[in-house]
This record gives sequence, C-alpha cells and structure tokens, in this order.
Amino acid sequence: MRKTGPGLLIAAAFIGPGTVTTCLRAGIENGYTLLWALLLSVLATLVLQEMAGRLGLVTRSGIPEILRRRAMRPALRWGALGLILAAVVLGNAAYQAGNVAGAVLGMEALGGSTGYVVYPWLIGGIAGGMLWFGTYKFLEGVFAVLVGLMSLSFLVAAVALGPALPALLEGLFVPRAPGASIWTVLALIGTTVVPYNVFLYASLVNEKWSGAESIPAMRRDIGLSVVLGGLISMGILVAAAASGVTGVSGVMDLASALEPVYGAGARYGLGIGLFAAGISSAITAPLAAAYVAQQCMGWDPMVDRAKFRAVWLGVLLFGVLSLSLEFRPLEVIYFAQIANALLLPLIAAFLWWGVRSGAVMAGYRNTAWQNAFAAGVLLVVTLLALKSILGILQN
Repeated sequence: MRKTGPGLLIAAAFIGPGTVTTCLRAGIENGYTLLWALLLSVLATLVLQEMAGRLGLVTRSGIPEILRRRAMRPALRWGALGLILAAVVLGNAAYQAGNVAGAVLGMEALGGSTGYVVYPWLIGGIAGGMLWFGTYKFLEGVFAVLVGLMSLSFLVAAVALGPALPALLEGLFVPRAPGASIWTVLALIGTTVVPYNVFLYASLVNEKWSGAESIPAMRRDIGLSVVLGGLISMGILVAAAASGVTGVSGVMDLASALEPVYGAGARYGLGIGLFAAGISSAITAPLAAAYVAQQCMGWDPMVDRAKFRAVWLGVLLFGVLSLSLEFRPLEVIYFAQIANALLLPLIAAFLWWGVRSGAVMAGYRNTAWQNAFAAGVLLVVTLLALKSILGILQN
C-alpha cells in the first residue's frame, strides 16, 4: 500500500456490500445481460476520478474549497455549495443504510435472522465507537484483507463455473435493459461510480504526491485500481449468472450463488466478507460526508470538531434507523445504489466545471477529447437518471 496511491482505497470503497449484493442480484435476475452497465460504470469512474485527481494535484484543494474561492457572486457560491452539501450528505445517508444493511446480511449468514432487530444497533455501535475514539485505522487492514479474500473468491468462482462465453460477450458489449431492469442498471452505476469518492480522491492525492508533476503517476494509480475493482464487480455478476440460481429474496440466496464452487462454506465466507465490507464502508461514508461538510462550510478542523462529529453521527444514525424500521436489507441496499446514481449527474457537473476552467487549472485543464469524453459520460448518466425519474412520475 505504501508503494501505491490512494486509488486502491477508491476501489475498496466501491467494492462494498452494495456492490456484492447488487451484482449478485443483477446476475441472478438478468444473467449476463447487464454486464455492459458495469463496463460503462468503470469507464465513467476512470474519467471522473482522473479529473478529480488532476484537480486536486493542480489546485491543492477540494471541489468545495475551489467553489468558495472562485464563485464570485455570493448567491451562486452558496447555491452551488448548498447543492453539493445536500447531494453528498443526503447521498451518503442513503448509502449508509446500504452499508449497515450489508453488515446485517453478513451477521444473518453467520448467526441467523433471530437477532435481526439487534444487529443494526450493534453494527452502529461498533462503527460509532471506532469513529469516536479513532481506532478505525487500526482495523482497516484487517477489513481490507477480509473484503479482498471475498472478492477473490468471486473471481475464482466466475472462472470455475465455466460461463457461456458468447452470452458473456454479448452482455458486455450490447447495451440492453429489458423490462424493469433499468433500476438495476442505475443500481450498478450507483454502486461503482460513488459520488463521494470524487471528493475523497481529490483530497487524498495530495497526501501521496506533491503537485501537478505527479499527474502521470496518479493516472497509473487510478487506472490500475479502478480496472481491478471493475473486474471484481464483473466476476461477482458472472458467478451469479453462471450459478443456476433463479431468484433472490434473502442472504441464503446470495450465498447459494457460490455453493457450486465452495459448498456449505460459502455461507460463512460470504457472511464474514459482507460483515467486514459493511463495517468498513459504514466508517468511510460518514467520514466522507463530514469532510465535505467541513470544506463547504469552511469549518476549522481544530475548533469545529463538535460540528464535524455531528455530521458523521447523523449519517450513521440514519443508516441504523433505516434498518430498525423493518426495511428489508436487500431493498435498502438497492435503493442506496439508485440514489447514488441519481445524484451522480450533479456531482459530475461540478467536477467538470472545475477541470474545464483555465482560471482554475491553467495549463492542466481538459483537452478537447477529454471534454468530449466527460460530456458523453455526463450525458449518459443524466439520461438514465431522467428516465428513472419519469418512470417514478408515471407510476
């Protein structure tokens, strides 16, 4: 990890319980049909994270800080910051429900569903305690290893199950969204192109590198990490599609997608992996929301610690309460991914504004082809978001 950049952290952030459950569900319900959505998500993530890293290295600042300095009209400045604050904090609150749900699914796989009412509060207490006392950094390595082993198990299963190559290639390169699977498309995009990762990477690159001369190293870092994360996501979907499972309503249906390769041990492996992924993501999402709030509001890190804690505590409590109100964990995770996809166009538009500006980026602003590619990504995710909103209004 010391030899690589923060790209692996970004990949680890989107290989969470949402990715596992959403990709498993997509594979079980749609076969290989929606692999193209993951390919699109990986390309979009590469474009957006490269722009975020370049913006961070050139300006040595985050997106909210740039808006506070560059948006001269107060109404424009505070309007933009308010939108970012609402998008990230509310988006992370929805995402947090999915993180806690993922850990709950892991505990159900390990200990059964009899303690379902207690599980969310237990998970919230563990995550909150580690955030409050700062002990989460010590356990990050353990969680990363457990999530990594679970991810590797899906890649092995995807190969061992012998997927149908023609159907796999067709699903990868022929975009189709039959029936109601537009929601699954949005969920797959939302679980890969995580909005708060854009803000996170723009800040983390400055802890690893010193300035604009490190842009080539940053590009190698994010390219390798995102492609690896994308392959893992595709491996999960392929394993589910090739497993022969025909429906999913609970955690045991998810585990059954791995049973053809790992037998009865699949339940416990998936349980440990989901629990570790859920806890680690339940720590990261509230922290990211608090950091964005700090940058938007201009809080002093030393003076305004109570406000910082109030933000992450609110996001954490929302996730716990969502699971305590008898919501189904799989449905909560699914909703969180859709919410992220709906927020994505807003976040991408602000990022694009920053990297296109000569005043902000000087000689490192987007080239014509980078602008064209970024515009294409923004157009696709916006159209998908609009289609989903129209579907809600029509129903």
